Amino acid sequence: MVMEKKSRCRNLLIAGAVFSAVAIPALFAQSNNGSAPTKKRYLPKYTASGDLILPKNFNEWVFVGSPLTPNALNGGKANFPEFHNVYIEPGSYEIYKKTGEFPEGTIFFKELQLTLPAENPDGSRTEASGRGFFPGKLNGADATVKDSKRYADTGGWGYYNFNHYEPKAPTAKLQPKSECAFCHMASAKKDDVWTQFYPLLDK
Repeated sequence: MVMEKKSRCRNLLIAGAVFSAVAIPALFAQSNNGSAPTKKRYLPKYTASGDLILPKNFNEWVFVGSPLTPNALNGGKANFPEFHNVYIEPGSYEIYKKTGEFPEGTIFFKELQLTLPAENPDGSRTEASGRGFFPGKLNGADATVKDSKRYADTGGWGYYNFNHYEPKAPTAKLQPKSECAFCHMASAKKDDVWTQFYPLLDK
């Protein structure tokens, strides 16, 4: 009787081990076959008057690039004399990777960062890594939001300025078409986004 119980226990243990060996990899494969849900998205938030609220944790979003148009190379009067540190909201980026389209509610956040003071006529300076342009103080931010209905007059995107100096404003008003949208609509490569400057998006 005792031997029979031991035999049954041994068989149950073996069966359990076999089931685990099959089931666990199957579950792991299921969670990694591309059917996993998209990351929870951070969607734009507005005040009662329609101003855009400064997005939270934008520095933790997906970094796509940092173009630079310094004053020294633009006659001393560049429209944006800073590094443009551009981020896209992660959940929107996940959808873009799968579909090739920016979904409604996509937010691009551009944090502006001045260059360190120039040492040469072209605006460059020398640091340990060599001669070039190096990021200095932060200088405000802009944001772009996709909403085809809300921003129908500006190509489906709304443009906001959270100050071009620090600190950043807690809210921002919609910019007129002549301020930002006009240039994006005329020259940006895809869906009014400068994907030509961002290899992560230009695939």
